[in-house]
Amino acid sequence: MIFIIDYGMGNLFSVNKALASVGAPVKMTSSPEDLKIADAVVLPGVGNFGEGMKNLSIFGLDKAIKKFVKTGKPLLGICLGMQLLMEESEEAPGQKGLGIFKGAVIRFPKSKLKVPQMGWNSVKFLRDSPFTGELKQESYFYFVHSYYVSPNDPELVVGETEYGLNFCSAIGTKNIFATQFHPEKSQNAGLQILKNFVGLVNAK
Repeated sequence: MIFIIDYGMGNLFSVNKALASVGAPVKMTSSPEDLKIADAVVLPGVGNFGEGMKNLSIFGLDKAIKKFVKTGKPLLGICLGMQLLMEESEEAPGQKGLGIFKGAVIRFPKSKLKVPQMGWNSVKFLRDSPFTGELKQESYFYFVHSYYVSPNDPELVVGETEYGLNFCSAIGTKNIFATQFHPEKSQNAGLQILKNFVGLVNAK
């Protein structure tokens, strides 16, 4: 069973619907106990970094996610869910993130471009990942964000996107993949990522 974490940050039904459409057995949960029996976890979300971390803490999900990651089972982070995997964010000074990866979340610098970035943009894949199989280079995905992830380890960066500067739009390890874009809103390319995620779950 794949559990989508519901911590009060955004509409999760589109994520649920997209995963169901690719054949995933999926449920939404706010219970840390469910993560103990989960085959995989999705951490989605939109909104403020500080509020997101506080909500995870209220439900006891922050500790549960850290324990889940240690199992080696697949985890998919989306948008705010990607940012929460980092140590800190300029959006909420003093608020610690989950710290799964070392690094910070940075606001786009002032420029002629509108912030937040809202709409379609391409992703350049820098290295192979089990989560990106069958995807074409420079595939387009849907973005809505004012901040981007800056991991300390460049080897974590799977995808890069240009918006005034080149920023990390996807990070990954063998069992963790996280995107700044929304796969569930990105039509065929996004559905392919979800199919790959479900394939990894089924292979466990």
